Amino acid sequence: MSAHIIDSALFADLFGSGNMRAVFDDRNLLQKWLDFEAALARSQAALGLLPPEAADEITRQAHAQHFDIAALKQDIDTTLHPLLPLIRHLAARCDGDAGRYVHWGATTQDVMDTGLVLQIKDALAIFEPSLEDLQHLLARLASDHRHTPMAGRTHGQQALPITFGYKVAVWLAELLRHRHRLAQAKKRVLVGEFAGAVGTLAGLDESDLDPLQVQRRLMAELGLGLPIIAWHTSRDSIAELIHLLCMIAALLGRIAKEIIALQKQELAELEEPFTAGQVGSSTMPHKRNPMLCESVLTLARLCREKSAAAVDTLIVNEHERDWSSMQMEWTIVPEVFIYAHGALEMICRVLAGLRVNTARMLQNMALTGGLLLSERVMFALSGRYGRGRAHDLVYNCAMTACEEERPFADVLLAHPDVAVVLSRAQLEDLLDPRQYTGLADRFVDRVLASLK
Repeated sequence: MSAHIIDSALFADLFGSGNMRAVFDDRNLLQKWLDFEAALARSQAALGLLPPEAADEITRQAHAQHFDIAALKQDIDTTLHPLLPLIRHLAARCDGDAGRYVHWGATTQDVMDTGLVLQIKDALAIFEPSLEDLQHLLARLASDHRHTPMAGRTHGQQALPITFGYKVAVWLAELLRHRHRLAQAKKRVLVGEFAGAVGTLAGLDESDLDPLQVQRRLMAELGLGLPIIAWHTSRDSIAELIHLLCMIAALLGRIAKEIIALQKQELAELEEPFTAGQVGSSTMPHKRNPMLCESVLTLARLCREKSAAAVDTLIVNEHERDWSSMQMEWTIVPEVFIYAHGALEMICRVLAGLRVNTARMLQNMALTGGLLLSERVMFALSGRYGRGRAHDLVYNCAMTACEEERPFADVLLAHPDVAVVLSRAQLEDLLDPRQYTGLADRFVDRVLASLK
């Protein structure tokens, strides 16, 4: 039985995907450590530091399926060391004297930090295609609804007309910025570590070979960037990635929250997909709850706390190595990847089947009896009275319409300073929300053009 929701047999897929969980499971973690040890042996053999047949044997044995996880756990419990048991078991499996060359010149944190980066590399290979899927979905919605008018809202109140495509394009533009940040961050994050006990590679410096040649070959073997100096206590690149994933999750949460708000029956402008057999309530058969969006919002909120924890890893380190922050990453990195990717897949599912009620959007814009277009009326009167006086005039009429629950047009035309400027036909034309969406469609086009 699992003690964590991520691995729950019942609820795991509500909190993340199986393929992302597999990146961070014990077997894959062991494999990443073994990949390091094998690549290190091959790099050293290529440079003459150890026999080629020893590197071949270490590589042959460096497969996670060869190792008993239960036995490794027992040895970890005894030694209180996360890696030494694996090193011993790997050395013991090697034929001849190959085992004596396992882990030559490395320190535990070299292996574990690089293993984490290799897991991150695998995780990003899953995460980025899902970001691409989201980008396509948002682009399609923005394009399809670039002319679909709806009420723009500020402070929770109707403000001015916008288009639904414009709302979606705002989300899309933010996503594009996050993707750009991620592309930049990968260069800093996908960097391995091979530095020895305190980062000086002193263990290999006694040989006739420049230890940096080993480091270069090792990173080339693993497909990772070369560190310019040890980062044992400098966790800024990992923290940067965590912050970025949390920001992406925050965007997904905001999209979900907006859909939840607009799905309320009082608005009913959007609705997440609802399939036959889906149950909203055990006691209220009529319920069509936004369960997917609520899950996205949950995951976004769970990610948020990881950002603060990532900052803590930058503070608590002491001297040249300190595991107290490193161990925090063992929890933070898997959880934030699993939560963020779970939210990403779920919001893609929502947007792929999102129901857009354009008729209800039009109806809702009429709820205020024309008040949604007060700015347009003000500008129409400004030519006669100047902006300041026109604002006060329209303000007084708007407040009267609100307090007396009268149509805005009737109140305006009852005012002599308005009636002398505007006819009813002109005023009704001004109060048509479909004619006052500004440059919404052009802004949509600008965002879509940036995709090319």
